[in-house]
Amino acid sequence: MNIFSPVRDPGPVRVVSTPGILGGMPCVSGTRVPAEVIRVSLNAGESKFEIFCAYPYLPMGSVEAVIRWAQESGLDVKIPD
Repeated sequence: MNIFSPVRDPGPVRVVSTPGILGGMPCVSGTRVPAEVIRVSLNAGESKFEIFCAYPYLPMGSVEAVIRWAQESGLDVKIPD
């Protein structure tokens, strides 16, 4: 008998819109963190470190996913150094 439950790989981090979760607002996959919140934080000059400190449950790759989403959506986004 295996006492360890299998860990499911959630796959790549993306920005998703799911009806019924925050009214379909685009969020980081697997969270209820709106992508717009991360985009505004980046444009305010916050570093990736500061964003992850504010939202420690964000999966790795979240900031990059939000940057891709913003660029594909034609939104302004400041890319951190």
